[in-house]
Amino acid sequence: MRAMAVEIPGQPLAQRDRPVPEVGPDDVLVRVLACGVCRTDLHVADGDLAFPGRPVVPGHEIVGEVVRCGARVSRFRPGDLAGVAWLGFACGECRYCRSGRENLCPSARYTGWSRDGGYAEYTVADARFAFPLPAGADPARTAPLLCAGLIGYRAWRMAGEAPRLGIYGFGAAGHIVAQVARFAGQQVYAFTRPGDGAAQEFARSLGVTWAGGSDEAPPERLEAAILFAPVGALVPAALSAVAPGGTVVCAGIHMSDIPSFPYALLWGERVVRSVANLTRADGDAFLALAPKVPIRCEVTRFALEEANTALDRLRSGRLEGAAVLLPPRSAVR
Repeated sequence: MRAMAVEIPGQPLAQRDRPVPEVGPDDVLVRVLACGVCRTDLHVADGDLAFPGRPVVPGHEIVGEVVRCGARVSRFRPGDLAGVAWLGFACGECRYCRSGRENLCPSARYTGWSRDGGYAEYTVADARFAFPLPAGADPARTAPLLCAGLIGYRAWRMAGEAPRLGIYGFGAAGHIVAQVARFAGQQVYAFTRPGDGAAQEFARSLGVTWAGGSDEAPPERLEAAILFAPVGALVPAALSAVAPGGTVVCAGIHMSDIPSFPYALLWGERVVRSVANLTRADGDAFLALAPKVPIRCEVTRFALEEANTALDRLRSGRLEGAAVLLPPRSAVR
């Protein structure tokens, strides 16, 4: 099978021909129909996240067809549509898992980082951590829901019931969360790269109340803000934009250093918190909510071998919505 792999962090992904992976007793072999391109993939490729010490196939927004099931798998059958997300395994026994916080499990494994992901024709996933998807779902428009949507949903819940919600970074996750927030009756304030008129117009097309640069102050104080842009300098900017009692949620797995800021920005019972990974309960809740909104993912499609181009487009901010890789159709061989 064809795959795109991180072999040297900071270098372009290498196109390789690999054997189709074998399934373990709890696994499913999935023929990848679409795989979203996430900013976390950039962090893996660029070396912001620790290199696992072996070539790794990125990609954790996977929609595919189940081809083969391990001996202990009962929730999937060959031919089913499955979604594979970032959390690929948790132990189920530690204090975090036992308290419903499997996203913090110290033994967790992550799709596209500690285990191979979806920048390939086939991938193997632990069936207990994969999500059944409805037959007939559009793979390309569904794929971004598996991380941009799931992590965005968790961040949105952590932000609380804010009548006025700010979103810093209006890419794949931002444009999904904006739709969820508007469905919930919230006003959305979109912050983009300074001077990015196209991104601001895109945000307005989704019905946000206001769109401007991240260097601007919103016309009204916010009750909460979510940072999807991995820029530490935006934390004090967001704190200055939220009212006393407001919450700033940092939704990325990696962020540049947060600069020092005066205590006055935090005072007034403002809160800064992070979001780490996701739980399967997040996935079940969000995937049930998505068709009710309904969420429409704006996507730009790329062939699998164009993964480096897609990552470059994401890195430079030249994407509207989400990028999705489409592997060639093939049979197990």
